[in-house]
Amino acid sequence: MNESIPTLFLVIGFTGQALFSLRFIVQWLVSERKGESVIPMAFWYFSVGGGLTLLTYAVLRQDPVFILGQAGGLIVYTRNLMLIRNKRLAQAHESTE
Repeated sequence: MNESIPTLFLVIGFTGQALFSLRFIVQWLVSERKGESVIPMAFWYFSVGGGLTLLTYAVLRQDPVFILGQAGGLIVYTRNLMLIRNKRLAQAHESTE
């Protein structure tokens, strides 16, 4: 096996984990600033970015447990972004009436 492939796997895995971890840091900082628990949009974008990167890592590692877990999470993150977008569109429509 090419020596650079395991290193590439690790770079992908650690990048995904860093993105995934950043979502909690962003959520914590925004919540502290507002003085209440808040889930900002950046949380969902970091979730999708981290989830996609970790799913790539899981596929490269051929780990079915990790693949299933990341794929399931991506459905939830994407759905939340869709719900937020739909709510914003509805609010924008109401404000123009």
